[in-house]
Order: sequence, then C-alpha cells, then structure tokens
Amino acid sequence: MGAAKEICKEYIAAINGKPKTEEMLDKYIVDPDLKEHIRFFESAFPEYELIIDEYIEEDNKVAITGTVRGVHKGELMGIPATGKEISVSLMLIYYYENNKIVKHYMVADNFALMQQLGVIQ
Repeated sequence: MGAAKEICKEYIAAINGKPKTEEMLDKYIVDPDLKEHIRFFESAFPEYELIIDEYIEEDNKVAITGTVRGVHKGELMGIPATGKEISVSLMLIYYYENNKIVKHYMVADNFALMQQLGVIQ
C-alpha cells in the first residue's frame, strides 16, 4: 500500500462519526473547497460517516467509492432539519502533496439524498 492510501485511510478514520474540527481538517487538508464542503455537510449532518467500499491509489491520487451516512439535524440548502437518516452513494478522488489533500473531485447521488429527505419522490 502506498503513502497516499495510508494517509487517506488515517484521514477517513479520524473524521468518521466525529465532529470535523478545524484542527482535524488542517491536519489532513489544504484544499479550501473541500474544507468548505465538509463544514457545510457537517452542519446539516453532524458527525456523518463515510463507509468505504474501495480505495484505489495511483501516484499521488486516491479514489474512493462508498456511502455517506448521517442524520439530518441541521438546515441544508433551505431544507430545515428532518431528523431523517440518509445513506448516499459517492465517489471521491483526493490529490495529495506533502501528505495533505490539495485537490478533490466528488460525485454523490444528490437525487437519492433529496428523496431520502422527503423533498422529492
């Protein structure tokens, strides 16, 4: 297993089911867009969890497939907290430099998320 994959696994273990503090984010992430996304999602689904199905590493990149799970306890894009549990498939690619995430791409099933929150059928 390469260095990027090891750091990625450590990062996932550090954030899973826990508050995503600024100190924690700074330890693993340089990418400001990823930090903002995590803050945004953490405010709606506090202590959300990533269930990883697969890690694929190439050079300084780690691709992840899995599921994000959480409970909707805060406002999300104007949708008040519903208290509903969500389980949404996603794919992430993290780019690493100096053992920190410097860039990322993410694709998530937003349609399933809105269905599970009861916003659409």
